[in-house]
Amino acid sequence: MTRRAQTSPAERPAEVGLCEFAGAVLKGLSAPRKRLPCQYFYDAAGSRLFEEITELEEYYPTRTETAILRTHAHAMARPSGRSAVLVEFGSGSSRKTELVLAALEAPRAYVPIDVSWSALEEARSRLERRFPWLEVVPVNASFCDALRLPVRVSSHPKLGFFPGSTIGNFDPPDAGRLLQHFARILGPGSRLIVGVDLDKDTRRLVPAYDDAKGVTARFNLNLLARINRELGGDFDLASFRHRAVYDRNLRRIEMHLVSSVRQAVRLLGRSFEFAAGESIHTENSYKYSVEQFRGLARGAGWRSAQVWMDAGRDFSVHELRLPTA
Repeated sequence: MTRRAQTSPAERPAEVGLCEFAGAVLKGLSAPRKRLPCQYFYDAAGSRLFEEITELEEYYPTRTETAILRTHAHAMARPSGRSAVLVEFGSGSSRKTELVLAALEAPRAYVPIDVSWSALEEARSRLERRFPWLEVVPVNASFCDALRLPVRVSSHPKLGFFPGSTIGNFDPPDAGRLLQHFARILGPGSRLIVGVDLDKDTRRLVPAYDDAKGVTARFNLNLLARINRELGGDFDLASFRHRAVYDRNLRRIEMHLVSSVRQAVRLLGRSFEFAAGESIHTENSYKYSVEQFRGLARGAGWRSAQVWMDAGRDFSVHELRLPTA
């Protein structure tokens, strides 16, 4: 459960985004096993709920990764030297970014990449106040899109930043392809700092995705509320419940919305039947061992360098390096 993320001075036209959303929802609900893409969690309400999740006692990833960054940011930044460009994939609020920017020596620029122009503008305003000498060059796009970095930063050394264990939202083959995609964007000789959640006891994992206060349940159900609001659906939120389970064989948390009754939902002129107990699969969050993730990175063309972990080995932050041309 993490923030996901050509370039334009404003958000893509609303009708384009709405058309993509509608297409993804119709495709997912038409599948033999219904599913919805997790990137659509993050409308304004979903983003607020996610920020609330990060403050929960059960949700260890955010505070643990932040503590690792706070302790080791200088070691992460030092190899980049002066005038590096920090490129963040799926930047969101850019809160953790401040720790890395403060550790870099006279960085040339910060390039946040995110689908939300409002999040980019908010982050730019805040960072320019804290680092008035820093050029912030936002890129309004999904980090999965084919894109090129702005020309004015292309000749400088690059440090990629992909925190929050967002890599875990991708099936391992797709995660490997994403790392190859980042390599193409950053270029030879670049480095990437990536947060990776570690495999651990189910009793520790499941509450992080099914908290006692029900915030994660509201976050999951908000996806149906968004479909109702933006696409004219008639989901009855009270007839769906949140479920989080850990698949030990696949080493992933799965989030589902489970229909409590037999029902039909109408959406965009179509009807979708649900049996009682049938679920919509909304998110995966894969967990790795250190060696498993290193192997994934090697297969994508990266060389694994440093790994930093908390004392409890709940979370890891990896430094990956690309060969020079």
